[in-house]
Amino acid sequence: MKVKLEHIVGEIVCVSSASLWIAEDEEEFDHLPEWQQDEVKLAYDIVESFDKYASLPTSFDIHEYDMMERFCYSLSDQKKQDILLNAIRGKGAFRRFKDDVYRLEIAEQWYDYRDHCYKEIAKEFCKSNNID
Repeated sequence: MKVKLEHIVGEIVCVSSASLWIAEDEEEFDHLPEWQQDEVKLAYDIVESFDKYASLPTSFDIHEYDMMERFCYSLSDQKKQDILLNAIRGKGAFRRFKDDVYRLEIAEQWYDYRDHCYKEIAKEFCKSNNID
């Protein structure tokens, strides 16, 4: 997903990978349905004027696992901290963490923490791309 930085500051545009591939390969697209042609035209603009756009952070940029770990260390209750740190080790970490957060009755605290982290990521994204 891209954010258009010119004209309408902060406009979010969504273009499929398939449309971007068509634009990057400079393929013909007049045979596509009208809605898809519009998307490919936007993809061409993204490819040709890449500096007018900024990619939104992806799950690879956000690192929710690190958020969970930082949340664990933020807990003052050592027992809860240990339970959650154990939960995030190995396969199935996200499911175990979620289950334990609910079992320990700290789900609201976790979601508040996570929301704060996402807000900080959004602020940093806007700051680094000169978006108010």
